[in-house]
Amino acid sequence: MSEFTLTLIKLAFLAVLWLFVIAAVGVIRADLFGSKAATKAANRASQPPRPAKAAKQPKPPRAQQQPRSAQHGSPTKLVVVQGERAGTVIDLTGVPITIGRANDATLVVTDDYASSRHARLYAQDGQWIVEDLGSTNGTYLGRTKVSRPMPVPPGVPVRIGKTVIELRK
Repeated sequence: MSEFTLTLIKLAFLAVLWLFVIAAVGVIRADLFGSKAATKAANRASQPPRPAKAAKQPKPPRAQQQPRSAQHGSPTKLVVVQGERAGTVIDLTGVPITIGRANDATLVVTDDYASSRHARLYAQDGQWIVEDLGSTNGTYLGRTKVSRPMPVPPGVPVRIGKTVIELRK
């Protein structure tokens, strides 16, 4: 090979090496200081939490206010006990409750460990059932990972990422 060709190969190798260094610095910078998506999520999290959609719905007439399961000592509300939405209470009216990062979820959680459609709670045969909707990090009932629809006893924590919810009477 000629000396000119070797010089071109050396310069090309040096350029590729610098591109790799610049990309590595960009990744390290994003890890240390966050990316634009993380900044947007932090801005959304700093805003006051909006009430869940179940709370915005008009209440049914008095005769239909509590489902049949609530009349037999079953849970009547869903309470967020840990996470960004701690203290949020959703009345259980028999309507399925979806939980996740999607804006159309009943309980919207801005948690990096939650999927957009993470889990749902629904009433069936007088009890509430939790079902994982194919989430990446899983849903836990107590210390058990939810792999199929499972009944949720009152007071047993359901963990979705960093958010913990309970059914209460």
